[in-house]
Amino acid sequence: MPDKDTALLNVTGLKRYFDVSRPFLNRVFERQKRQYLKAVNGVSFSIKRGETFALVGESGCGKSTVAHLVVGLFPPSSGKIEFDGINMTALKNRAQLRPVRRRMAMIFQDPYASLNPRWRVSNIISEPIKAFGLINGRQAIIQRTSALLEQVGLSPQDSSKFPHEFSGGQRQRISIARALAGEPEFIVCDEPTSALDVSVQAQILNLIKNLQTKFGLSYLFISHDLAVVRHIADHVGVMYMGRLCEIAPVNTLFQNPCHPYTRMLLDTIPDIEKMGNECAPPQGEIPNPLSPPSGCAFHLRCPQATDHCINNRPELENIASDVKVACFQARS
Repeated sequence: MPDKDTALLNVTGLKRYFDVSRPFLNRVFERQKRQYLKAVNGVSFSIKRGETFALVGESGCGKSTVAHLVVGLFPPSSGKIEFDGINMTALKNRAQLRPVRRRMAMIFQDPYASLNPRWRVSNIISEPIKAFGLINGRQAIIQRTSALLEQVGLSPQDSSKFPHEFSGGQRQRISIARALAGEPEFIVCDEPTSALDVSVQAQILNLIKNLQTKFGLSYLFISHDLAVVRHIADHVGVMYMGRLCEIAPVNTLFQNPCHPYTRMLLDTIPDIEKMGNECAPPQGEIPNPLSPPSGCAFHLRCPQATDHCINNRPELENIASDVKVACFQARS
């Protein structure tokens, strides 16, 4: 039996650059070089079995790109993704990737766009079962689909309906059932509650946690909502402009944040003990990702920035047990 303390997923030096250059003739006449957007720029983290690792940060920081890279929707520009000791970046064809991908699944952000409106729920949920050949026989697949619907709090009778007949929360339950259909060990949740009402968010989060306990699932949870992350995560990685600036256990991060950016994000969370006081808005604006600042990318918004921060880029390093920070001031 696998050791629960061993990492199921190891991501090392992961990069993804997108070519956003103007058309060739424009570049020739205007004497411009190719331009690359460094969406993910050297990200490293690991996720243990049965654990939830959350990636948080403002919109555009690269967290969803990391999610897409991990499940193979994008190929990485460089770096390594290891799943249960298998180097996924070294697998070159579908036949090699198939056994690994069967052990992974993804729950997408938009429950309205992620379900095929022309398919009945039974076809949507049974698609992974048929694709991976997990069950043979029409009746056996119907029984499995009904069981999955019940696991996510829906009725077997819902299998004959179309997605437009459901609310947003119910559609996300269908998405979760589809993710479970392939019997995965690891699920990427890309902001699965951001498009839902607050009351429905709580129901979906509780469902995700209960399924983790029941099946021993591991999660990579993408979110910009720190209140949600505090409820569901074991470890948290804070991203800024394509890089990780802090990794820590969830309680440590909320009680003693080390990076100035993490503290800025936490200051935006409403606190019932501070009723009547406005939440502090994030300071400044994210720089243009096509021309990032020198040194530490956060120095333009950081109240602690020095000349050393402007001229040198800090690397993610351990400053305490199980805590990594990319900040010169946090180390001093």
